Amino acid sequence: MQEQHGRRLDGKVAIVTGAGATGSGDFVGIGQATSILFARQGAKVLLSDRDQHNAEVTLATIKEEGGEASVFVGDVTSNSDCEAMAKAAVERYGRLDVLINNVGITGPGSVTDVAEDFWDTVLDVNLKSVMLTSKHCIPLMIETGGGSIVNLSSIVGLRAGSGKPSHAYAASKGGIIGLSNSMAVHYGRDNVRVNCIAPGHVRSPMVARQSTEEMLELRRKAGPLGTEGTSWDVAFAALFLASDEARWVSGVTLPVDAGLLAATPLAMYPYLQEKD
Repeated sequence: MQEQHGRRLDGKVAIVTGAGATGSGDFVGIGQATSILFARQGAKVLLSDRDQHNAEVTLATIKEEGGEASVFVGDVTSNSDCEAMAKAAVERYGRLDVLINNVGITGPGSVTDVAEDFWDTVLDVNLKSVMLTSKHCIPLMIETGGGSIVNLSSIVGLRAGSGKPSHAYAASKGGIIGLSNSMAVHYGRDNVRVNCIAPGHVRSPMVARQSTEEMLELRRKAGPLGTEGTSWDVAFAALFLASDEARWVSGVTLPVDAGLLAATPLAMYPYLQEKD
C-alpha cells in the first residue's frame, strides 16, 4: 500500500483495540492497519492488545515512521482492564477523542450444535467488549467536548454469511449494530458520534489462514467490483468516521464490501462462473 501521510487526525488521541500485528509487511490485520494509518494522519494512538509482542510490532512500524503511539496490554472482556485502558490514554496523552473497537473472534456452529461456552465466549469478546470499552471511554470523551466511536461489525451482521454457519458470530455482529445505533442516539447531545463499519470479504491474515485459495477467489468474485479488499480499505473508512470530516455522521453502518450487499446471488451468478 502506498503510504498516506496527512493531518486529518492532528491533535486527536485514539484507542485501537486489537491493534497488534497478525500478518507481516503490508499484509496486515484491520487493527494494525488502522493504527498505522491513524498515526500517519497525526493521531497519538494507544495500541490495545492482549498480546504484547504483537502490539510492539505495530508500535515499531509507527515509530519508524515518526508517529506517536504506545502499548497497553489488556483484555477487553475485563471491566477493570477496559477502565485502566481508558485512563491510560488520558494519562499518557491528556485526552481521548477516538475509540476503535476492532477485537473479534469467530468459529463454526449453528444454534442447534454450538457449545454454550463457545457462544458465551464469542458474545463476550465481540459484543460485551464494545460495551465495556465504551462504558469507560465515553465519560472521558465528554470531558473534552465529545468524540468518535467506530465499531467493527460485519456484513454477516446484516446478511447470512457463508454456507458454514457461525451463528454466535452473526449474533454478536448484529448486536454491535444495534448497540451502536442506541449509543449514537443517547450520547448524541454529548457530541459523541457512534458508527459501525461492516467489512465484506476482506483478505486479512486471519481470513487467509482459515480459507483455501478457491474460497478466497470465490469471495473476490462475489463482490460487484470484482476486486479483493484489504485491511487498508477498512482502515480508510475508519479514518473518515474518526475525523472531523464526519462531524455530522452518526448512527451509520457503513459497508466496506465491494458492493456485495447491493447484489442478489443471481445477479452475481455469471461472475461466479467465470474461469480465470
